[in-house]
Amino acid sequence: MAPVMTSQDLQAWVRSRLSLVDAALTAHVEGMPAQLPQSGAEYRRLWQRLGEQFAGGKNLRPALTLAAYSGLGGDNADAVVPVAASMEMLHTAMLVHDDILDHDEVRRGRPNVAGTRRAELAARRLPPAQLDDHVMTAALLSGDLALSSTYDMIARASLPAHHRLAALDLVTRAIRATIAGELLDMCGDLSSMEDADALTVAELKTATYSFVVPLLAGATIAGADPTMIAHLERIGTALGLSFQLVDDDLGVFGDPDVTGKTNLSDLRAGKRTELMRIAHVQADPLQRAILDRHVGDPALTDAGAAHVRQVLIDTGARDATLKLARRHARQAKRIASERVPAPLSGYLTSVVDMLDGRPS
Repeated sequence: MAPVMTSQDLQAWVRSRLSLVDAALTAHVEGMPAQLPQSGAEYRRLWQRLGEQFAGGKNLRPALTLAAYSGLGGDNADAVVPVAASMEMLHTAMLVHDDILDHDEVRRGRPNVAGTRRAELAARRLPPAQLDDHVMTAALLSGDLALSSTYDMIARASLPAHHRLAALDLVTRAIRATIAGELLDMCGDLSSMEDADALTVAELKTATYSFVVPLLAGATIAGADPTMIAHLERIGTALGLSFQLVDDDLGVFGDPDVTGKTNLSDLRAGKRTELMRIAHVQADPLQRAILDRHVGDPALTDAGAAHVRQVLIDTGARDATLKLARRHARQAKRIASERVPAPLSGYLTSVVDMLDGRPS
């Protein structure tokens, strides 16, 4: 009789396969340019910039796919690794495109695709508009390469056809949900901060592609039944909402040396988060004046940001947001403990604990 796998065994199995995921991603981005030998140096450089974006990530999404697969009885690493790698490729595509929308050129403490391209062209002394066009082109097309590669990696996986199709359908769902969430997010500045629907944005833009789809991809190709799929969907949604609420807090209160990004950009952009919505609802006139003066100011200084942070604390908005994040985290843990078999249940509860207290 085969030994029973513990949650620690599952964690070790996932860690060991993440190196295979990294290798699959590297092999993909290094091998693709050769398929178009007439494409030229810039095309090869585009793939190189894309490959550089994988460094420094948490590998959360491929880890969830691997864990759901093995934790529910899957035993063919060759089959699941390309699908797990595709989840990280999808994440990279989303980050590249999200940085375009947010006008960010730094990711994980270093230049992203756009920032790298701007640095490459700095010595050319191009007119600002032309330089911006080249930067945008590099970022947009790199994100498109990553999206197409997400499908490509699954299509090439050694899976039965119906499992490949199911995984491809999940990727399509993730992309469409994220687009809907991005659109709601971008259009948020057309309405008041109090009317922001930040939780719906978080579910569409973050929870679906970062947690629900990776879990369901692994579970589906392991042969999970519809009931288990439903439980994992609920866990993924709750975990994704908790993750985003904490992420919004880190975007304002986080240490840039730890998070790898500035804690001013969300405030300068006037980002419609649940944290900011609660603050506006609960602010008195003087506090509201501070928020109106500084939030959304593209020239916001550290001093102005400090005033905003104090309002977020004094109104109770920060405490309320973090309390809501913990509530969603507890929900994810409860469902995992009650509805998911070991060792996957233990693995998922450890993920909840890790993300709930993360510094970045």
